[in-house]
Amino acid sequence: QVPLAGSRLCLYEDGTELTESYFRVLPPQTELVLLGPGQSWRGCASDIERLLAALCSQRDALVEAARKLLTDERAPGRQKLLADLIHNLSENVLAEDKEDDEKWFEGLESRFKNKSSYMRHSCESRMRGYMREVRGFISNVHPAARDAYRGVIDLMADKLKSVKYNGCYFDRREEEEAARLCTVEGWFSCQGPFDRDDCPCKHSINPYSNRESRILFSTWNLDHIIEKKRAVVPELAEAVKTRDGREVNWEYFYQLLFTLDNLKLVHIACHKKTTHNLSCDKTKIYSKRKQNHEI
Repeated sequence: QVPLAGSRLCLYEDGTELTESYFRVLPPQTELVLLGPGQSWRGCASDIERLLAALCSQRDALVEAARKLLTDERAPGRQKLLADLIHNLSENVLAEDKEDDEKWFEGLESRFKNKSSYMRHSCESRMRGYMREVRGFISNVHPAARDAYRGVIDLMADKLKSVKYNGCYFDRREEEEAARLCTVEGWFSCQGPFDRDDCPCKHSINPYSNRESRILFSTWNLDHIIEKKRAVVPELAEAVKTRDGREVNWEYFYQLLFTLDNLKLVHIACHKKTTHNLSCDKTKIYSKRKQNHEI
């Protein structure tokens, strides 16, 4: 039923048009598409596009159709496309409250009534953990400087409490503060290893979308560019010990420990645990005294 004139043969996978010589070197069982005049084929993604055309009105039917295709599918590339389609269509990004997306909250404490409250709690927990590590370092501080070290930590703790432990970093409703980490509606992008400008694999995730994404996001790291254990905390302890009447610039250390000035959100595969070989800015360790000029 296809006229010979103007007909073409293409690879099903990517739509590459075949010449006679190319046809002869194809491996056995290669899937082909026969096109009549005026017809086009852009590869197996066209199958997915046809399914997506019904997305707005029949999402459930679309997921079911994709699942049926997947049961019979053998090509790895198309299996991945179909699996990703099912995963994405199962997302409920816009839902915020528990009653609108109960599956997202499975395994969480009942006190969490919406997604943002849990995400804030998650971030607060990380910040509290950082503070515990800083307090725990006091045994390494020179005995004569421990009281001063405690005083600095207390100032940091008060500051952290006043901003609610920076929980807004992972709260999609606090757009102004969170914008440096995430994009629209809760998408987070990996900012890459400390020694690169961006993530080489372009990792991204939306922990608000479904339960699986929420759990996977817990494996992502807030990586200190200038390392917390190897550089920042030891430098703080040394600054307190050798202050010699000077005032330790605790706000500088606070920024390095608890803010996005020194924190990058990275996928676990991009988190390098090797030494960063970065140190604190020596010019910012102590506060500058105001000079009184005689007139």
